[in-house]
Amino acid sequence: MSAITSEMIKKLREMTGAGMMDCKAALNEAEGIMDKAVEVLRKKGLKDIEKRSGKTAAEGTLGVYIHPGDQVVSVVELNCETDFVARGEDFRALARDLAMHVAAMKPLYVSVEEVPESVLNKEKEILMEQLTEEQKKKADRILPGKVDKFLEGVVLMRQVFIKDETESKTIKDLIDALSMRCGEKVTVRRISRLEVGEGIEKSVGNIAADVAAMVGGN
Repeated sequence: MSAITSEMIKKLREMTGAGMMDCKAALNEAEGIMDKAVEVLRKKGLKDIEKRSGKTAAEGTLGVYIHPGDQVVSVVELNCETDFVARGEDFRALARDLAMHVAAMKPLYVSVEEVPESVLNKEKEILMEQLTEEQKKKADRILPGKVDKFLEGVVLMRQVFIKDETESKTIKDLIDALSMRCGEKVTVRRISRLEVGEGIEKSVGNIAADVAAMVGGN
């Protein structure tokens, strides 16, 4: 086991935003291996978040995004436990990023729990009709994966963050990471997206592609 140095602790703090003592303890548990220490802190942070599940997150901010051309606007209400965290730049930046994401990816629900049972049942009916006779015999194994794919498209927390080039971070991952950094329960309470002429059949640009181009140009 390598000796735990102050430089190692500082580096881990910069990588995770965790406290000095937590970083030192994680490095000791991970025997000085940085990647393992990050994982130790992540697991601890997720447990801490679970402990705060009963806390009330009534403070927060509204993230607003207006797409160039003023034809699409989205709003996200991001909540936390204290006004101190709500005024932080990390918190406000995430709210803005989430609003941009909502404009581009058009989620219909914040969480899986919000999806009406009638919507899920209808989707299962449609998916069942798309299966071949042979596949229908294995529907109990095939349908869950297809339903998950559907939820990834309509549920904000399940969607991959549009600005993540690795396509591995979901919105839930972003929320969890911020919760761990600030030590508070962070939640998305509601989302809204408005588009000029919505519901009227017309040719519109691809907002997701536009946003991706904007991000790539930064």
